[in-house]
Amino acid sequence: MNKPVTTPTATVFCGIDVSATTLAVAVIEQDQPLQQRQFINRPSGHKALIGWLAKRQACVRVSMALDAQTSIELAVLNPKLANRFQQTLSRSKTDAADAVVLAHYSQRMPFTRWQRPGLKGLQLRALARHIGALVSQQSREKNRQHALKNSSTAPRAVIDDLSRSLASVARRIVKMRGMAMELIRADDQLNERFCLLTSIPGIAAVSAIQLLAETVLLAPDLTARQWVASSGLDPMHCTSGTSVHKRPRISRSGNRHLRRALYMPALAAVRWDQHLKAFYEALQMRHKTKLQALIAVARKLLHAIYGIFKTRTPYNGSKLFPQMNLTPELQSVSR
Repeated sequence: MNKPVTTPTATVFCGIDVSATTLAVAVIEQDQPLQQRQFINRPSGHKALIGWLAKRQACVRVSMALDAQTSIELAVLNPKLANRFQQTLSRSKTDAADAVVLAHYSQRMPFTRWQRPGLKGLQLRALARHIGALVSQQSREKNRQHALKNSSTAPRAVIDDLSRSLASVARRIVKMRGMAMELIRADDQLNERFCLLTSIPGIAAVSAIQLLAETVLLAPDLTARQWVASSGLDPMHCTSGTSVHKRPRISRSGNRHLRRALYMPALAAVRWDQHLKAFYEALQMRHKTKLQALIAVARKLLHAIYGIFKTRTPYNGSKLFPQMNLTPELQSVSR
C-alpha cells in the first residue's frame, strides 16, 4: 500500500556559505533555535546536506544549487546585495556568520526561485567560454612571438616552440567551435536562435556562438532592460546634492563574457548596418566619445537580440529605430 504524500506546511529558511572545502549551513525554523552544521564540499557532502534538509516536513528555501528535492527551493543571490545585507546584521566575517546572514536574507527579503538551466545550454556555455580562453591565450602568444621575432637576443628555439604552441591552440579552437556547432544543430531552439543571430549585420558564426552561449541561460521571463542589467551595460549615475556629480558610466555589474561577446559585433555593426551606423554617428554629434557611442551600440544590439528571440523573426533595423531619419548615403550602406 502506498504511503500518503505529505505536503510541506511551513517554510524553513536556510543559508549556505560555500568555501573550497566546506559548506557552512545555518537553518532558521519556526519555534526552534538556530541550527548550524558543516558539510564537506564534495558530492558525498552535498548528498548528506540535501538529506538533512529534506527530513523536515516543510518547504526549505536556500541560496545554493540544491534542486534535487521538490521541497527545496533555491534562490541565487547577487553577492553585492548579500554583502550589503550582511553589513546591517553582523560585523563578523566568518563562514558560519555568513551562513546565518544568508538564512535571514532568505527569511526577510523577496524570494525568487531559481530554475536549473537546460543541460545543452550549460554545455554550450562551457564550450564557448573555453573557446574564449583559448582565443585569449592565442592573442598573448602571438604578441610574445612578435616581440621575440623583433629581438636580437631571442633564441630561435623559443620562437619555434611558440609557433608550435600557436598551431596547437589554433587546432583546438577549430575543434571546439566544431563541437559547439554540432551541439547547436542538434537542438531545434539553439539552431533557430543561431540563425536569428546571424541575420544581424556584424554577427557571423564565431560571434553567434559566444552570444548564444551567454544568452541561452537567461530566464525566459526577463525583460530587455533586465537583459541589459545582467550584462553590466546599464548606465550608472552618481550624483549627490550640488557637490557630487560624476560622469555616468556603465555599471559592469554583470556578465563580462556577454559584454565581451558584444564588442566585435558592435564594431562591425557600425560599418555594415545602416541604422546602427546612423545611431553611432548621431551620438558622436552629441559630443559622445567613440567608446561611449560604441557601448551604446552594444546595448542596442542586445535589445535587438532580445527582440528577435521573442518574436522569432530575423533582424530588422527599422523596428529597432522606427523614428530615425536616414540620409540617402546611409540608406545605401547595406545595399
